[in-house]
Amino acid sequence: MVKLSVIVPVYNESESIIPLYSEILDEIKLLKKNKKITNYEIIFVNDGSRDNSSNLLSELSQKDKNVKFIDLRKNFGQTPALKAGFDNCSGDLIVTLDGDLQNDPKDISSLIAKLSEGYDVVSGWRFNRKDKFFKRISSKMMNFLRKKLIGDQLHDYGCSLKIYKRECLNDMELFGELHRYITAYLFIRGYKIGEIKVNHRQRKFGKTKYGFRRGINGILDLFYLKFWATYSNRPLHFFGRLGIYQWVLAVIILFEQIIKSFVLGVLSLGPLLMLSAVLGLTGLLFIIFGFLSEIITRSYFSTKQIYSIKKITN
Repeated sequence: MVKLSVIVPVYNESESIIPLYSEILDEIKLLKKNKKITNYEIIFVNDGSRDNSSNLLSELSQKDKNVKFIDLRKNFGQTPALKAGFDNCSGDLIVTLDGDLQNDPKDISSLIAKLSEGYDVVSGWRFNRKDKFFKRISSKMMNFLRKKLIGDQLHDYGCSLKIYKRECLNDMELFGELHRYITAYLFIRGYKIGEIKVNHRQRKFGKTKYGFRRGINGILDLFYLKFWATYSNRPLHFFGRLGIYQWVLAVIILFEQIIKSFVLGVLSLGPLLMLSAVLGLTGLLFIIFGFLSEIITRSYFSTKQIYSIKKITN
């Protein structure tokens, strides 16, 4: 018995809802016919849309008992919308895709096939993207930066078309705008990540939600994820090192000024000595901040597991 959950966040996509629902349903019928799944649910999460999306989804859920409609009170963002879907799904396999028709539901069967090769998560790779030039270039830059910082080898971190095994939800912590780095987060936790090329289509209706501000947020989220992956359970090592590096630089400047005073025969209170004093003070503050962060994280991890178990064999 394998149940499939399909989660679709929706924000002002009223014109795409019915065509997308029909395409998902056609793919699900094919999966059931080929005995890949036995049951399913389609979860639409309305993220505070201001168009007619809410009414359409409400009618759809009344007509089809396999459609679940989650209506958020306001526009919280894609990460909370996905989390709402994850928290309310019951499938053994969970597929996510955008509500703008750019992801092709026909790729779901390929995702399931790849997942059966032993992966925990399979992500889509929009090999032939239909987005604007600026969006494609910025995505390539972010992909390169992510590979260097995180170490995973995915080509396309931003593709919403993904499939997860149920067990992935146990280790998934979503907050902020980390939806774009779910696979990176699971990679850090030790899950096996796969990737396949998927079809990417032109947007037919509405307008893209991507902008310069979201790009900046993506960079900041990536830096946070790198910090969390490396120093979340030992922040003193991060802040303490920054403090010690400042102390070392302060001592070097101080010795340089002392040697210079012997050569010139005068020790003046110049900008470099002031810089040395400031570095000594800020270095101390960084170390103190590291101790405080250590206390906070120890309280946090006292109720959290710092490891992830794949299986236990007696």
